[in-house]
Amino acid sequence: MDLQVRNRGRGRPTRQHPEGGSDREPEANPGHGQGNVAGDPVATAINRITDVLERMTEHQAHGAVHQQGGPIDYEDRALERFLKFGPPKFYGGPEPEVAEGWWERISDIFAALNYTEERQVTFAAFQFEGAARSWWNLIRVNWDRNHIPRTWANFTREFNAKFLPPLIQEKREDDFIKCKQGAMSVAEYEVQFTKLSRFAPELIATEQRRVRRFVQGLNVEIQEGLAAVRIDTFADAVERAQRVEVARTQVKTYQAKKRFAPSSSREPTYTNAPLAKVGRGTGARGAGGRNNGTNGTKWKRST
Repeated sequence: MDLQVRNRGRGRPTRQHPEGGSDREPEANPGHGQGNVAGDPVATAINRITDVLERMTEHQAHGAVHQQGGPIDYEDRALERFLKFGPPKFYGGPEPEVAEGWWERISDIFAALNYTEERQVTFAAFQFEGAARSWWNLIRVNWDRNHIPRTWANFTREFNAKFLPPLIQEKREDDFIKCKQGAMSVAEYEVQFTKLSRFAPELIATEQRRVRRFVQGLNVEIQEGLAAVRIDTFADAVERAQRVEVARTQVKTYQAKKRFAPSSSREPTYTNAPLAKVGRGTGARGAGGRNNGTNGTKWKRST
């Protein structure tokens, strides 16, 4: 401070700026004009807030890149799980049995994997080769153009229309309409019901219609066990039907054992009918040749 006082009045003063001092020359801020001063607490606070916002923006952008990579990694793992089941390739062709076999195998794999319908369609189409691949490329373009959702029902409808002749489809639809449990177990009936239901999607357009048709095909004694139960989903209908089936089987087994089990309390019974004379002879003799007192007559109790 003394140095500054002595230099005053001798021409241009020489200023010294101690570290952290506040006697600096005003510095121009090219971004905000001449009104901002570096030591201004308001300007400093604004600069810090701006810096924090910029860093947050960079962090969010960096996180978005990682989030974009996350679903890709998950998709790769999902595809790897699917391929571990050994799904068959499909090349197309006029043989409806080959097409049905391929579709059933793919459906069985997806039954074991909890995948969305869109992913099921994508992975199923991944197995197309040759003519089937060319056909699917056309279908995919048409779906994208007309905004058709990638559902398993839509995929099945297109697949059947291409690779199964109308006569085969009509036969399978008729089989579905006539599908009953009969001598099958509930599990076997459910497999057959699901297998044939794809040929008549309009008959099971809603979950309730699907449940109702499934229950109507069950045996009468199982339907009676479900009469007082509210069923909302198809999976619930199958589970409850299997429970009723198990309970009925246990009752039948118990009754069969009870009917044919030998009773230890039974004793031989005799009637009060008089003795009937069988014949006359010399009589049975005991030891020493003496007569046993029957006078040579044999008797038996009449029944």
